Amino acid sequence: MASMAGAANVGDFASAIGVRAEEATIIAELKAGSEDAYAWLVGEFHQPVYSVIYRILTDPADAADTTQEVFLKVFRGMKYFHGESSLKTWIYRIAIHEASNRRRWWFRHKSKETSVEPETNGEHPLTAAENTAFVDKRKSPFENAAERELQLRVEEELRQVPEPYRTAVVLRDIEELSYEEIADITQVSLGTVKSRITRGRDALRTRLKEYVKQAGTTLGLDVEGLRFRPRGVVGSARARIEVTP
Repeated sequence: MASMAGAANVGDFASAIGVRAEEATIIAELKAGSEDAYAWLVGEFHQPVYSVIYRILTDPADAADTTQEVFLKVFRGMKYFHGESSLKTWIYRIAIHEASNRRRWWFRHKSKETSVEPETNGEHPLTAAENTAFVDKRKSPFENAAERELQLRVEEELRQVPEPYRTAVVLRDIEELSYEEIADITQVSLGTVKSRITRGRDALRTRLKEYVKQAGTTLGLDVEGLRFRPRGVVGSARARIEVTP
């Protein structure tokens, strides 16, 4: 048994080395200006970066502009990247920084403007792939409609959770990053990360409780069932926020 466990650990270690070696190769190609490497980078990270930024800014146009800025900074800053963290962590750190700057600017300037954009009726402007991935074809039309309504409500209430707790919840429960990755991205201690996630989840749960009470009978929800679980589906295609029937 001990030998099997040792073999598994060796396998995990070898796998980790393989991942680091692969990333080192990609980074070398990026530093050399490889167009293929940059195309891979955009394809790999564009959607998750946009998703994180959108949930901080809540405006699709601002999120799209900020995502472009993030990749410009990544391209320009690649020569200064020396692998102190993973490539993913470094990109997310730039994304959080740019989104936070944009949000501060918005509160100083844009919040005073009147929007002329058409109402979206609460629809979340993520990709069609994310929205269709949320739907389970085996469920009844009512169940699909109820889950969609709940998804939109979770997204709406998540936008009202104050920073930095909202970002912590997004990174952990939607982007599924580890505590260590979040600590590296946000440049705070593990204890602070865990505290922010807990407070963010509590704030979101509190905001959703009244809705669950009101809609519980119709949607078949139990207010006591409102909790966070790994691999749930409510909130986004990858969210881990679940309300059990």
